[in-house]
Amino acid sequence: MNIRIVNKSTNELPQYGTKASAGIDLRANLVNDVIMKPMERTIIPTGLFMEIPVGFEAQVRPRSGLAIKKGVTVLNTPGTIDADYRGEIMIILINLSNESFVVKHGERIAQMVIAAHEQAEWNLVQDLSETDRGAGGFGSTGV
Repeated sequence: MNIRIVNKSTNELPQYGTKASAGIDLRANLVNDVIMKPMERTIIPTGLFMEIPVGFEAQVRPRSGLAIKKGVTVLNTPGTIDADYRGEIMIILINLSNESFVVKHGERIAQMVIAAHEQAEWNLVQDLSETDRGAGGFGSTGV
């Protein structure tokens, strides 16, 4: 798949880490370091602008290493970037640790997965088909 991208940062274009990687790392595009205090959230720019094909979305997800090592994660996970959005890709981070975290320019702060999707057409009915589970909610399957 070919995605048009504008890079207004000094970072390289996002790259897949391996041939089998689903996600690409997104890097911070900063003039000055950003210090995140515990439980603080902030928006970090990437300097990237994309033209995603209709029928696809970009999903922004946390980096597992950053989450486990530093307690920093993406707040709205997964964040969705729609095909008709043309603004800068911005990452909402939250520091869930007990220590301040410094975001530096070029740091890998999130990962992005390009995924196909469909739009639903609603069929208004009065009843739904029966299943063994029925209306059983959280934990109702024994898990």
